[in-house]
Amino acid sequence: MPITERIEILEPGDNAAAISATMGHATSLFGGVFERLKPDLLLVLGGRYDIHQEVPSAHVARIPVAHLCGGDVTEGAIDDAIRHCISKLAHLHFVTNKESGRRVQQLGENPANIHVVGETGLDNIRTMEFMSREQLAADLSYEWLKYNLLVTFHPVTLGDSPSITQLDCLLDALQGLGPDYGVILTFPNADTEGREMLARIQAVVANHENFCVHASLGRIRYLSVMHHVDAVVGNSSSGIIEAPAMLTPTVNIGNRQKGRPLAASVIQVDVDSGAIMAAIKNAVSLEPSQQENPYGDGNAAQCIIAALDDIEDFSSLTAKQFVDL
Repeated sequence: MPITERIEILEPGDNAAAISATMGHATSLFGGVFERLKPDLLLVLGGRYDIHQEVPSAHVARIPVAHLCGGDVTEGAIDDAIRHCISKLAHLHFVTNKESGRRVQQLGENPANIHVVGETGLDNIRTMEFMSREQLAADLSYEWLKYNLLVTFHPVTLGDSPSITQLDCLLDALQGLGPDYGVILTFPNADTEGREMLARIQAVVANHENFCVHASLGRIRYLSVMHHVDAVVGNSSSGIIEAPAMLTPTVNIGNRQKGRPLAASVIQVDVDSGAIMAAIKNAVSLEPSQQENPYGDGNAAQCIIAALDDIEDFSSLTAKQFVDL
């Protein structure tokens, strides 16, 4: 399906003022987009601040909203509250697990409009043909070593300590592992402290031949790397949701993802260099067997399409009522 329109919403900077400016800018731009395109339904995923702003614009325009991944909990990020805000403005809810569905219902949403479908990211894994190690090595200018790690560490927007301090603990642990470990890092996202964190990562990578960093690997390359590495390390939801589906162990650091259900292959660790290093060494020695993934079986898209097909008129969803428990 072709992309009908692109809009640029990011304002310069990653402090609170710049993010607030981005949010305000996005609201005004999406209002114009919806006026021009007049969509029948808006489908949004997650709880990022940049996603949040299109939903109020749709609400004012009386465009019904279908929300994916509502009811999830991530106590270490501002996304947590934003995600719940989106749920209250949404009309259809496609949640990743039963507990998340219960939380959305607790917000006063109609149980008939809450569908437990799993995580859409697992659909890609079920159908994807992964790139080979040789292809990735050439594509990323990377040499596979005895142990290989995929590392993504995002700002912790509700953390007890600065994100840069937490990142330093992780980088100290990675440097302490030695030359047998290859480290593939991706950029932190565009939250507060993100640019300072990126500069710190690039400085470390410049001094280590066994480290490399990429702005974005893209969906196919990212999942292919995840498929081949010995462990995923950091605080990204991908280590919680996608990695277990590929039986790749995860070292999840700190509280950014606190509240999410964890598969057996996920090792939770505090922000401490020694503890992180020990957890990584434990992870690369694991051989996870087939396990139950709390986020479904990779058939979320089919479930979503089936639910949408059952709705004759999307506009009938806009008159919401609060449903008491």
